[in-house]
Amino acid sequence: MIEHTATTNSSEPKPKYIEPNAQHCYEVTEEDLPLHCPLPGMSLWNSHPKVYLPIEAAGKVKCPYCGADYILKKS
Repeated sequence: MIEHTATTNSSEPKPKYIEPNAQHCYEVTEEDLPLHCPLPGMSLWNSHPKVYLPIEAAGKVKCPYCGADYILKKS
């Protein structure tokens, strides 16, 4: 599962937005399926439309919009 958190002055962690298209390779798990790009937590205002990616068969896939590579990490 992909998790991104940031801590502030309070003791509770706050969700941190993932910068869209900042990384070129993302590892995902079966918990992240069905896979789509941009990922949950990415700010969508400066990204491309959501597209679902078929990663299950090959274990890897490339987003046709931004070129990000996704690799399915088996449990």
